[in-house]
Amino acid sequence: MYNEKDIILKWNADMYDCNETDIQDVEFAISVIGTEPKRILEIACGSGRMLVPMAKEGHIVTGLDFDECMLDKIASKAYGMENIAWRKSDVTHDDWGQGFDVVVLAANFLLNIVSDTDYEKAQKLMIQKAAESLVLGGHIFIDYAYTLYPEKWFNNPNEKVVWEGMDSDGNTGRMVLSNSIYDENRCMCHFIRKYELTLPNGSVIVQAIPSAKHFVTLEQVHEWLSFSGFIIEKEYGDYRGNPIGEKTGRAIIWARKV
Repeated sequence: MYNEKDIILKWNADMYDCNETDIQDVEFAISVIGTEPKRILEIACGSGRMLVPMAKEGHIVTGLDFDECMLDKIASKAYGMENIAWRKSDVTHDDWGQGFDVVVLAANFLLNIVSDTDYEKAQKLMIQKAAESLVLGGHIFIDYAYTLYPEKWFNNPNEKVVWEGMDSDGNTGRMVLSNSIYDENRCMCHFIRKYELTLPNGSVIVQAIPSAKHFVTLEQVHEWLSFSGFIIEKEYGDYRGNPIGEKTGRAIIWARKV
């Protein structure tokens, strides 16, 4: 678990809403899901960046997320809407519910799972739990950053500023990733997630969190989908609909439960 301090979680949620404004992925997901109203479950819904637009399209949507600071931002975006719900959940351990037409695992969730269990097992579990939550004939939508050459992406000793700025409480800071090392044998990326915040009173909070993520290959996702009873119907490498290849940077999969 990342275990960020509460003040950092609040700052992080504000920065996410300020910086994650691209809607290409949202529009593409909605186009794949279709216009016929469906009951949709989004895992790791965050602040509703995808959840709210899906509700606006007429779908009945439910979002699960571990981060209460992110979830707190949904209410204002969904004001007056009756076809949307969300709740705090540890999705690796909690029940997701059943009877959904679509389960969405998007926004790089497969690469950013927050769990106290083995990373690779947690990734596989997400697909298994999706199958359990879907009706027969229902679909899973997966979208995560993907490359044929993960060692080029993840072997990087330099600092990478994810975002920086001031939150609504006047706390100014930045989030930095550094010392990224990729283990090709285990497909594991190890790095440091570092937060540096200056509070309005001048005090400084620094938190460096050793982190790791498992880069899941396309072959693994195919295997896990098959194991959980899915048939892949569509697969894309970007939001223009191109196939996965050397020049694309996503793995976007639409698979049906049979």
